[in-house]
Amino acid sequence: MSEISRGLENVFIKATSLTYIDGEKGILRYGGYNIEDLVRNCSFEEVIHLMLYGDLPNSEQLKKVKERINESYNVPPPVIRIMEELPHDADAIAMMETAFSALASYYNYPWKKGENKERALEIIAKASTIVANVYRLKEGQKPEIPEPSESYAKSFLRATFSREPSEEEVDAMNAALILYTDHEVPASTTAALVTSSTLSDMYSCIVSALAALKGPLHGGAAEAAFSQFLEIKDPSNVEEWFNENVIKEKKRLMGFGHRVYKTYDPRAKLFKRYAEELARTPESKKILDIAERLEDIGIKNFGEKKIYPNTDFYSGIVFYSIGFPVYMFTSLFALSRVLGWLAHIIEYVEDQHRLIRPRALYVGPIKRDFIPLSSRN
Repeated sequence: MSEISRGLENVFIKATSLTYIDGEKGILRYGGYNIEDLVRNCSFEEVIHLMLYGDLPNSEQLKKVKERINESYNVPPPVIRIMEELPHDADAIAMMETAFSALASYYNYPWKKGENKERALEIIAKASTIVANVYRLKEGQKPEIPEPSESYAKSFLRATFSREPSEEEVDAMNAALILYTDHEVPASTTAALVTSSTLSDMYSCIVSALAALKGPLHGGAAEAAFSQFLEIKDPSNVEEWFNENVIKEKKRLMGFGHRVYKTYDPRAKLFKRYAEELARTPESKKILDIAERLEDIGIKNFGEKKIYPNTDFYSGIVFYSIGFPVYMFTSLFALSRVLGWLAHIIEYVEDQHRLIRPRALYVGPIKRDFIPLSSRN
């Protein structure tokens, strides 16, 4: 009898040279490079080149990536007008879905080797415009198109907040973009791959990925983890909150545990470092204190089961300290992951393409005699 792999766990759907994960040792590498080295030494644009072209760029290659991105921030005005018509209280990812779906009407490019990666650079630029304006429109502000600057992260923050971001904020945003770039084939990447296997356009593949990311068990985890800290309210309440909610009520401790990692998520360590660097206001310091106390008690209770903080535990504190409200956390995840989605679908379509068409194991009646409606009791 055929076996069903629930959740497609341990099913390999493609070969990849993009991301390597050792969940037992807590190792994450993009193209062979340790995530720690990339975050400490690289710009997001360098990682864009790595993921799309297979290696870190030299100066001339990096210049070309930046130029292509800088010339591609503009989106058709009707796309912005469509976003303006959406309710201000609409879900941020739903607004992104709508915008990317509209973009598919303007840029329905066929797949073509030699051009796919250039198209990907355009999409990455437009993603910055879309996410910046999701925030601006939800806050009742006028739309803004990012302007070229020293970095993708800086251009995005400038357009989002209409102010000059600090060097620490730019560094943290750059790090977050790198950390969320890719993680092999979670639900959203799988959704993008399924769509790409039909040779649908890249923008439509992003819409599929966003629809999957929108679920609280995937992209919404950072929002849920941060909401815990707000619910706890004060560091002195951590132990009581944990005992009442996690121990007694058996509620899930958000931001803890991972399908792949059986030790501390390497991304969580780096996000924690940036959270500590950015926590300068009394409010952000208090939230960080709550998170660290909750981490300690969580590891004491779940560490033996190999359940540790994942990337979403501290990322929300980083985003909040930069100035983002909770409703934007998943969109910021998506802004980064657009690169990973594009890299995976290009790798798949160009090198391994086959229509993804799984089967379902039938368990119903094998054969029934038809009974007319008049004879059914």
